[in-house]
Amino acid sequence: MPLLVTGSIGIDTVSTPYGVSENCLGGSAVYFSMAASFFCGVRLLGAVGADCPFDLAEVFADRNVDLRGLETRALSRTFRWKGSYHDTMSAAITENVELNVLAEAPPEVPDEYKDSRFVFLANTAPALQLQLLEQIENPSFVAADTMNCWIDSRLDDLKALLKKIDAVIINEDEARMLAKEKNLIRAAENILGMGPVVAVIKKGESGSLMCNNKGDKFVLPAFPATQIKDPTGAGDSFAGALMGYLAEVGKTDFASLKTAIVYGTVAASFAIADFSLTGLTSISKADIDSRFETLRNITQF
Repeated sequence: MPLLVTGSIGIDTVSTPYGVSENCLGGSAVYFSMAASFFCGVRLLGAVGADCPFDLAEVFADRNVDLRGLETRALSRTFRWKGSYHDTMSAAITENVELNVLAEAPPEVPDEYKDSRFVFLANTAPALQLQLLEQIENPSFVAADTMNCWIDSRLDDLKALLKKIDAVIINEDEARMLAKEKNLIRAAENILGMGPVVAVIKKGESGSLMCNNKGDKFVLPAFPATQIKDPTGAGDSFAGALMGYLAEVGKTDFASLKTAIVYGTVAASFAIADFSLTGLTSISKADIDSRFETLRNITQF
């Protein structure tokens, strides 16, 4: 089924204990699309400025990614992020952000995209996420991401968004902040009370937790990766594979959601293995399936 993602396309500079990657391709929509494209076709909605050095048609040349929703704005500059990771690389330290095109009006949804059944609203201002969602005619399953700054400064808008979506995919710090609850199980339950049917909480190297409004729960550890060079984009790759699998099978029952979580975990384990998109572009679907089976085997008892 058609899968639409809207989010950032960025120019990143990333420093980790394993090196520095300057002016590399990044952005939530980019990582999401690359991971999701292993499973289904993706419709990418986003904007860049005239300074964007990347040819996204070339980046996604061998992937089923529709770029009709990509806008290049002649008078704008592309979103930029500079950050670093230290020690265990469990969290990024943001050193500089230039919103640029992200501070402008979002791109219009092309008519060809308005019948999208699966939609992912990557992290941006919740009012903009709502504005984009309102342009989709009859989505079957909508998931969204957010971050601490919107929880802190745009909580009313975020709560309005939560009433309109099916799933929220956020990290553990954001979940605790949004729910005002330290215990993650209770935090997830509080978030479900705000509207979503499903809450997925990412816990980094500790894996993930999923709860639904029927009381079902699923906990999965992270894949035991031994190569970690750059965690940037891991969460978006997780969401991309998760939503890509759901769109591929066209189902969102709890069993399908559990399988989707496993695929998301596997995609994230590849994303962190190298800088920018290299961890994802250097593998095949067979590699993903192989690691899926490995994770299945080591978590059975």
